[in-house]
Amino acid sequence: MDVKKLQKIAIDALEDIKAKDIEVLDTRKLTPLFERIIIASGDSSRHVKSLARNVYDKVREAGGDVIGIEGEETGEWVLVDLADIVVHVMQPTVRAHYNLEELWQTVPARTKKPAAE
Repeated sequence: MDVKKLQKIAIDALEDIKAKDIEVLDTRKLTPLFERIIIASGDSSRHVKSLARNVYDKVREAGGDVIGIEGEETGEWVLVDLADIVVHVMQPTVRAHYNLEELWQTVPARTKKPAAE
């Protein structure tokens, strides 16, 4: 399935159940393993599980392949592997702690240069 179509299906599935702060990161220049990361937040473990399961179901209904789903037991962070896209659905505190957006940014954060002696 085309990555753009797969991305649209995943985002629509997240929006259907009121995911918050949906972000799409293009990772083509960073890794050959997948092309996009989608990160979204859910209000509770039940909401996170429902969001991830809806992505899983909608992709399967559209004929897409789902490699796997991890983290449904606790619902703090559920990952849905769609091969070319990896979807992370997290509770806000977990999302803030791991800060995947910064980890996968394409432009590294600049650090202060040491003062010349």
